[in-house]
Amino acid sequence: MLGSLVKTAPSSFKAGKVLSRDLTQQLNNAIQFLVHCRPLSISMGNAIKYVKLQVSKIDPAAHEVDAKEELVEKINTYIQEKIVFADNVLVTNAVAKLYDDDVILTYSFSSVIFNILLRAKKEGKKFRVVVMDSRPQLEGRALLRRLLSHGIACTYVLLNAASYIMSEVTKVFLGASAVLSNGTVMSRAGSAAVAMMATSTSKPVIICCETYKFHEKVQLDSITHNELGDPSVLTRVARRPDVTALQDWEEQPGLGLLNLVYDAMPQDYITLVVTEFGAIPPTSVPVILREYRQEPTI
Repeated sequence: MLGSLVKTAPSSFKAGKVLSRDLTQQLNNAIQFLVHCRPLSISMGNAIKYVKLQVSKIDPAAHEVDAKEELVEKINTYIQEKIVFADNVLVTNAVAKLYDDDVILTYSFSSVIFNILLRAKKEGKKFRVVVMDSRPQLEGRALLRRLLSHGIACTYVLLNAASYIMSEVTKVFLGASAVLSNGTVMSRAGSAAVAMMATSTSKPVIICCETYKFHEKVQLDSITHNELGDPSVLTRVARRPDVTALQDWEEQPGLGLLNLVYDAMPQDYITLVVTEFGAIPPTSVPVILREYRQEPTI
């Protein structure tokens, strides 16, 4: 959605105005609309900063049509290099960590993890996947259906079975919403519990994340900054209309429901972070951030 927004904004810009100044205002209005729909993720924030930086570099003397074409080209290059190409290279790097007879545990749904498992299947590797899930979203079911449709052997369990199933697992592969400079990984709520259980049983935890989701900020917990989901979904259980204990929770004095979307996973529970630049320990995230920011396009 963000890619479409920033590419159409230059095309809809009106002639007769200073492109670098007025286009920034036009983008701000569109970005504000996105914020009203949903809080900006780290990756969206990085993309927006990149676009605004490129807008600020537009030569005031440049012809309007040429400036628009150059800006759209830079946006396309960012999408191709930092997202599309990065995903392909990341998948290649991650598949190298997967061996025959592995039992891979993953949590919730991640398109990157799906692509890794699918590539490993196409390369002829023999493995089994444990898809772990939790309420209220139960996003792991979508991943389970996709894996089964490609003939990948799967086991489906809920989060409360983590201690039981971990003895069968050889590696844990998790996606991420963001990786912060102190090595903390922001991922779907419940991911930190999975990583903690895997670490307690000496199972490697491998985070798969592109570098456009890396950020310089530091966060030590899930409370200081997080996205809040709809609390009412916590009151409903699929196919169980008889479960109505929290049906009128809003009318109960002193009762509040908290539905956090993301977990903050400490670096102590992470073995490797696989990126398009290769596999690194979480302590090396600041190095990637420093080198990433030195690229000429950024």
